[in-house]
Amino acid sequence: MSTIIRALLQIDNLQPKFAAFNGATVQGSVPLAGDTVLIGEFAPGNGVFTLIDRALKASSVEATTQLVEREFGFFILRSPSNAEVSAAREAILAALGKSLNDRIRPEVASTQIITSVEPYQAQLLNKWRKGALVVPGQTLGIIECAPAAYIAHAANEAEKAANIDIVEVRAVGRFGRLFICGAEDDVKAAIDAASGAIEAIEGVRPA
Repeated sequence: MSTIIRALLQIDNLQPKFAAFNGATVQGSVPLAGDTVLIGEFAPGNGVFTLIDRALKASSVEATTQLVEREFGFFILRSPSNAEVSAAREAILAALGKSLNDRIRPEVASTQIITSVEPYQAQLLNKWRKGALVVPGQTLGIIECAPAAYIAHAANEAEKAANIDIVEVRAVGRFGRLFICGAEDDVKAAIDAASGAIEAIEGVRPA
């Protein structure tokens, strides 16, 4: 079965809050603010083990996360050097005999902005979030995209665009979801930036 590149994206200049979120949730080498990361999602999922091996042997990147779930394989590689991450990306593409043009082009599935979050809903969100706490009365922003891994890029771009807090980033599965909170204007600006970043990524449309 041919490997499908569901997502492959190099993120330069990791933002402080998104880096901190990753540091609290990853399995391996902890990314720091300013690092470059390579995020990939492939089908079938078991292929990620070989691809990560190729990338690690071809560069000085470090493995941050590797995960195979029901349908897809997901990984994050990191380095303070943009050039090393580029070398890892090229090694993966060479192993597949493909280019970035062969990756699936992501789509924004939905966005939501909830002003003045009600206390009980805030507490429900806080039960499973791994990032910032949602304070009742804040504005909550949610963006959903497919393929899921691209939501990581959305999170980094959202933080660049506005003063928001990252509540949760779910980058594995059928859809990716980003939850952010803050002042209403900031959340709106961040959601717009995140949506625009996803829609600007080139690739092929899924069959």
